Amino acid sequence: MPAELACIEERCRARFAITEILYNCPQCGGLLEAVYGKPAQSADELKALWRARRTSNAPLDQSGVWRYREFIPFLDDLSRVVTLREGCTPLLPGRRAAEYGGLDALVFKHQGFNPTGSFKDNGMTCGASQAVQLGATRVACVSTGNTSASMAAYASAAGLQPVIFIPYGNIAFGKLAQALEYGAKTIQVEANFDQILALVRQLADRLGIYLLNSINPFRIEGQKTIMAEMLDQRDWKAPDWVVLPGGNLGNISAFGKGLRELKELGLIDRLPRLAVVQAAGAAPFYDLMHAADRSRLNAIEHPETLATAIKIGDPVSWPKALRELDASDGVVEKVTEQEIADAKAVIGRCGIGCEPASAATLAGIRKLTSAGVMRHDSDVVAVLTGNVLKDPGYIHQYHTGVLLGPTGERITPTYGNPPVVLPNDSGRIADFLAS
Repeated sequence: MPAELACIEERCRARFAITEILYNCPQCGGLLEAVYGKPAQSADELKALWRARRTSNAPLDQSGVWRYREFIPFLDDLSRVVTLREGCTPLLPGRRAAEYGGLDALVFKHQGFNPTGSFKDNGMTCGASQAVQLGATRVACVSTGNTSASMAAYASAAGLQPVIFIPYGNIAFGKLAQALEYGAKTIQVEANFDQILALVRQLADRLGIYLLNSINPFRIEGQKTIMAEMLDQRDWKAPDWVVLPGGNLGNISAFGKGLRELKELGLIDRLPRLAVVQAAGAAPFYDLMHAADRSRLNAIEHPETLATAIKIGDPVSWPKALRELDASDGVVEKVTEQEIADAKAVIGRCGIGCEPASAATLAGIRKLTSAGVMRHDSDVVAVLTGNVLKDPGYIHQYHTGVLLGPTGERITPTYGNPPVVLPNDSGRIADFLAS
């Protein structure tokens, strides 16, 4: 079967050519996904092939996305690939984090090691490559930070014009700086993420702009390779749990799709359970999963969290995310601003830095083990979505005790590590260190 776009709605399942510019099904309005036939290689042959490519100097093989290109065969010409050598992110053990989370052991899959510092690069290499395949000249996204940085970099690398729409005053400067540096036309709109996305959907159709938010099915294809790489790094032993933060829910959609497809291809023998963790002030998916009626998500008009990467009240990918949670017997948890801040500091004491949204994973794990949902001896991989330098202001404010939550509440620096000021006196400094 050639690559196609398919509607995810069971009542529809309409198919479309991979080269059509579509974000929703024209027949029923459902979300779309890329579907393929089985690769020519067996599971063992794919494992050997993908492992052998690690030692190659070829650009596609050095990418932790395109190394697995048999898993994402939507391009008819691989010369159109736009790559910055994304992926190739490590698995890092966190002993102190495991203890804090109530686990015997915990490993982080750290996507902050990507070229622009977040998991968005895994998806953006595919989205930008598809834009080139379609002959686009201008691409756009709505972003609270990481997507804008990633899209700007990949669009500029491909010779495309990046246009970014961001909520005015609601973006970390570490992320905004990247978009500006990579040459994006940046428009700050006086509205929230969800309102701006609706606006940009209209503009994209009117101005012929190719949209690269997570509603783009090719973004999801790139992000699903995070699971292929994680399993490859674990010699194809599936963990018990994969835990990740939830904002627009593109990652859970991608991870679940990727894991199901890997199981269908015989590369793993079981699915890990998926756990999505949302910030309490921006948790519409948590509310949906605990509602009697799961047919419709009730959007949060004014989401609130300092973890700006997951500050989304109306996630477009929720139908895909719901499907993947059901398939994996997954769960959704929500955590407070205090819990996120403390978890972030604990991760830091493992020698591992991350952006605030990433720390929702550990905060969620702590709650899930406390509630008995997750066993202390579970094999758990937690995904850290972004680099520690994405939001340095948050870090400084936490450790100096001046961090305020979105509604003005004070965040207690439970694990604070403020800098000290001492005179130019070796004796005083020695006394301080001795104390």
